Amino acid sequence: MNTTPKVGLLPLYLELYDKTLPEMRETLDPFLRGVAQKIEGADIQVEPAPVCRLRPEVESAVHSFHESDVDLIVTLHLAYSPSLEAVSPLINAHQPILMLDTTLDESFGLEVDPMRLLYNHGIHGVQDLASVLRRYETYPFVVAGHLSDPHVIDRFNEIAHAALAARRFKRTRALRIGPVFAGMGDFQVEEKTLDSELGIQVEEISPEDLLGDVEGISQDEIEDEVARDVENFRVDTNEEVHERSNRLGLGLRKYLERNEYDAFSLNFLSFDYEDGPLGTVPFLECSKAMFRGIGYAGEGDVLTASLVGALQTAFGQTTFTEIFCPDWKGGSLFLSHMGEINPEVAAGEPRLYEKDFGFTPTQNPAVLTCAIRPGTATLVNLAPASHKAFNLIAAKVEVLEDGTHPDIEDWIRAWIQPEIPMERFLEIYSEDYGGTHHSALMLGDNMKALEAFARMTGMRFCPIGPGGKDA
Repeated sequence: MNTTPKVGLLPLYLELYDKTLPEMRETLDPFLRGVAQKIEGADIQVEPAPVCRLRPEVESAVHSFHESDVDLIVTLHLAYSPSLEAVSPLINAHQPILMLDTTLDESFGLEVDPMRLLYNHGIHGVQDLASVLRRYETYPFVVAGHLSDPHVIDRFNEIAHAALAARRFKRTRALRIGPVFAGMGDFQVEEKTLDSELGIQVEEISPEDLLGDVEGISQDEIEDEVARDVENFRVDTNEEVHERSNRLGLGLRKYLERNEYDAFSLNFLSFDYEDGPLGTVPFLECSKAMFRGIGYAGEGDVLTASLVGALQTAFGQTTFTEIFCPDWKGGSLFLSHMGEINPEVAAGEPRLYEKDFGFTPTQNPAVLTCAIRPGTATLVNLAPASHKAFNLIAAKVEVLEDGTHPDIEDWIRAWIQPEIPMERFLEIYSEDYGGTHHSALMLGDNMKALEAFARMTGMRFCPIGPGGKDA
């Protein structure tokens, strides 16, 4: 699974300069190589195209980007380049477009040699092309600044990772195990709508369909997985519970990998076998799958599962979660879920223990539990709206320190504090945007990247925070 964005770098230039000032390329070619190296230094894969001056050259470059399956096309004006040489290939491209508005020199001040204009005037090529692209309802991202400024590469990085997430999201193959939890309607969307509007393809199976893979798991495979768990987690359960959870989990893993699913969701009530290979709930594998970049959400919610998978693949440190309880007095919200969390977001070593499970006759599962790491985070919710539209709700929050109750370590948990009063946050979340009760939590401030992700996927971006709607 590719977790590194791949960008197609499209250098644009004016044929006239090659005819009349061929010596310019001696300076601009090293500049172009330096730009590519700077991007690669941010852990982004660069697929470079030759310098393009005429429409056939741009067409060839865009075709090569399509063949290379890049996430994002990045234009770089080495000098002025007329927009009509590039606009047609770009409006027909399948990838989003980022225009890198930068120059060779950082300074063009009062004492500059005016001949440096030849090497630093790509800016009006940017303006020409951006203007015409918008006329054709193609809306590029523009990142402006000299590459010596770290904020320029940071912004570039956000958009590149958003493009990777959008590409992953719009190609998601999602699995639902068991039916959607009865009566739960907020995240439900017709499967044909998920496919036509978001590109998500959904298949549904029953737990019995996992039986062949589960029965094919060897004792050696189970023991190897148990050993890895001992290395990664604080194991606090007996051997029988641990092994049966890993047997079912490894079978589920094989089923997901063989069928190339990017995300999955399960209805825990469908796991109602008293014993045998399917005689528990694979919560442990749900947590491990998120760590590997497979999207997950509970209760049959393939929509949120697809979101979690896309964000985890591109950004990491993303987990499925739910808002459970308000702390009206403390101004925070309690996040939790039954037994599923991405261990990458843990504040410390996750604990693996036997969870009492009384919802079906099945045997108790082993689950991971932990507090989420304190600090800045981003709560993300994907809410179906009217007319087959979708709201991507995002809020920068602060994850607080862990709780102090003696039984708290049995719970997946985090308390988060929004940037605006919690009561107003909840009002906007439900009244204005119709947020669902299933969400993703990303560590770090990802608001700008999520805004780009929403644009690329055709969603309405709905931020909640200072300066937002009636905040």
